[in-house]
Amino acid sequence: MPRIRSRKTNRTQTTDADAVQQIDASFLRSQAGYNARRAALHIVGLVEQRIAAYELKVVELSVLSLLAHNTGLTSRHVCAALSIMPPNLVGLVAALERRKLIERRPHPSDGRAMGLYLTAAGQQLTAEVESIIEQAEIDATARLTAAERTTLIALLQKVYDGN
Repeated sequence: MPRIRSRKTNRTQTTDADAVQQIDASFLRSQAGYNARRAALHIVGLVEQRIAAYELKVVELSVLSLLAHNTGLTSRHVCAALSIMPPNLVGLVAALERRKLIERRPHPSDGRAMGLYLTAAGQQLTAEVESIIEQAEIDATARLTAAERTTLIALLQKVYDGN
């Protein structure tokens, strides 16, 4: 009996793969959003695999990277830069603080606000993970030339921020 199930499973997998090849997705493949999302899923999936050992979410890495390159940002600035809703950032900041990767300190020019700063551990982790992400992105886009990759990034940025 187990052999029959095994054969059936293999036959089903082959049939599914063949079926996908025959599906007409021409409309979807002509849409920028569909293609951007598929590419993002591919790239983010590889990044998540590579950073799994660090027990960080991609959005947490985005916060860490932003703070590494812009020390002392307020939560409001982080939300605006990363399009994160303030209630969502509260939990992210708390999680990063618990791990001693960031700390809050009074903002130097706005006495009412708190700035977010990487700790030494946060700086070290961010530098290490940024290099891993950089390589993962290169690997995920290996079918592109360096010039094509640069163009792709510029075009995507033009879509979401108008630059």
